[in-house]
Amino acid sequence: MTVGNILGIYVAPTKGAGVMGHQKVSLRAGKGIEGDRYFTQTGKNRSNYKGQPDWEITLIESEVIESFNQQEGHSFHESDFRRNLVTQGIRLNDLVGKTFTINNVSFYGVQLCEPCASLQRRLAVSILPELVGKGGLRAQIRGNGVIAVGDPLTPVEKI
Repeated sequence: MTVGNILGIYVAPTKGAGVMGHQKVSLRAGKGIEGDRYFTQTGKNRSNYKGQPDWEITLIESEVIESFNQQEGHSFHESDFRRNLVTQGIRLNDLVGKTFTINNVSFYGVQLCEPCASLQRRLAVSILPELVGKGGLRAQIRGNGVIAVGDPLTPVEKI
């Protein structure tokens, strides 16, 4: 079983606001990250996919960001991609439809978090189609708790 870890945690307090880095955050099942724009149900992108809420938390692989920067000649910071969690050492695409844990908090991978035109405008460079299928993961938070930079991300294997 492959185990990853959390390299960065980012929260935007309101729609359109810049993201702020945190060393640890509190999570609430069915609501999201305390202090994030979607936690208070004011976020415009609160959506469902096949009946599953998919806005509670987003993740992206640090390896994807590094590869994109290297191949395209950019130097974007991981926070520029506006995902809540930046991971290392695990393929997030493999977590679609699966349960995983971070510091004993349970999550469920709902669907890929594809890059959007809004992110492309914000970065002012072409990200489409370069990041299609590599933009990260949208997940549900299924337990309450605190997660921190450095925590392991562990897939839950079915027995």
